[in-house]
Formats: sequence, C-alpha cells, structure tokens
Amino acid sequence: MGIRFSALIVAVAVAACSPGEPAQSASARGAPARGASTTPPPQANDSGRREVAVFAGGCFWSVEANFEALPGVISAVSGFAGGTVARPSYEQVVRGNTGHLEAVQVTFDPARISYRQLVDRFWRTIDPTDPDGQFCDQGAPYATAVFATAAQKPAADASRRAAVQALGPARFATPVRDAARFWAAEAHHQDFARLNPARYAGYSRFCGRAARLRAVWGSSER
Repeated sequence: MGIRFSALIVAVAVAACSPGEPAQSASARGAPARGASTTPPPQANDSGRREVAVFAGGCFWSVEANFEALPGVISAVSGFAGGTVARPSYEQVVRGNTGHLEAVQVTFDPARISYRQLVDRFWRTIDPTDPDGQFCDQGAPYATAVFATAAQKPAADASRRAAVQALGPARFATPVRDAARFWAAEAHHQDFARLNPARYAGYSRFCGRAARLRAVWGSSER
C-alpha cells in the first residue's frame, strides 16, 4: 500500500501542467523577469523581419516546445490570452476566473516560415476534437484556439478548413478567435521542457500525448 501510494504521489506530481515553486528565484538563476524579452542569437539566413502568432493548445509547456525548434521561429513565450484581467498570474488563470487560456506567443521570420505553416503545424500538435482541454489538462484555461489578427485570419481560416476536412466538422472543436492581448507568464514557466527534460518527459508520458495524437492524426508529436 505504501509503495502504491508513493507511486500515485509521483504520478500526480508529474501530471499537472504546473512547475510548482521554483527551486531558485528567477533572479538567482539569471532568468528574465516576468514579461521581459530576450534576444536570441541570429539564425542562419535570418532576414531580420519579425511577425507574431499566438496559439492556445492546452499546457503551454507543450505548445512552446513544439514551436521553438522550428527553423524560422525566433522565440516562443509562454503566457495567457483571451481574458479580461490585466497582468494575470498563473494562479489566477488556472483557477479559471479570468477568462484567459494558457497560450504561447511565437515570434517568427516570415521569410523562412509562413504564418500558414505555423497554423498547419499547430493542428497536428493538439487534439482539436476536445472542447474541454488537452490530454490530462482539463478545464477552461486549457481550451484551444488560434488567436488571429485581421491580416492573419484568412490564412488561419483556410488552415482550419483543411484540418476540419481531415477530421470531420462534427468532431472539430478548436476555433479561430480574434487576436487578444497576450500576457507573458512568470519567468519560471518559460522554456520548461528544455530546462526540465525529465519532468516534462514524465508529464507527457503520463498524459498520453503521443498515443492520443496518433489516434487523432495517425502520427506522433511531442
């Protein structure tokens, strides 16, 4: 019984999309303060142009990890979008009373990767048939959406139509929403998968991400 209870505690610890209290303060680790931006080193063939896209795909650990390694993506920042409270904290958002979704702001070089390519990629990394969350993260803050500006909306809608055709309109639940103010999450939420690979791998396995994505799309993503 003691072994089973210990295993359950470990499983619960890795299952939630919450890092808990950071081992060190952000300033002690040299991490940027909340909302601060960092300038990554230039990528090969960087045109210097920058555009921004915002995606809500459940736990922002996974959305961030799925975008930040793509050629042409300059940065991916975890945060919140779509709510009514200014500068929300993580605790406020996960309680579900601010209207925000966990989201990721993707800054990209449009000469190297297009907005349409990013939206096409997004669908394949989520389960757009679940209206209530993603994988083991359920509840309003983990709902999915593409937040699109007026200029981005035609490409986002076209991408969504293609994805709907692949899965069927009766099953597809993820909307394209109007662009909303994005608020960066606290510093210890950033780059979680990269900085905590063992914790993230355990979370992903426990939540059954790969198996569910195979069931929905016939392929595996992180």
